[in-house]
Amino acid sequence: MSEISELGKPVVGRGFRLQWEPAQEAHVLLYPEGMVKLNSSAAAIMSRCDGVRTVADIVADIERTYGVTGLASDVNAFVAMAREKSWLEMKE
Repeated sequence: MSEISELGKPVVGRGFRLQWEPAQEAHVLLYPEGMVKLNSSAAAIMSRCDGVRTVADIVADIERTYGVTGLASDVNAFVAMAREKSWLEMKE
């Protein structure tokens, strides 16, 4: 997986749409060929990827929201994987 900069600003990739799907009782990532059902951790990260917040901001917000620390490596790994799948694009 590629290295993720803490200053990068992830945004949902072109052709994808993140939304809550009541029938799935989960956030999903929609794209023309289908849908990806996200688990709660992935949804927490993806919902913060607005192209404005940096990866460091996202980590800090999630850690503050859930009252935990040490999530940077997990968030970075997810962002890297999501970039490889084109779910996310990075603004620098």
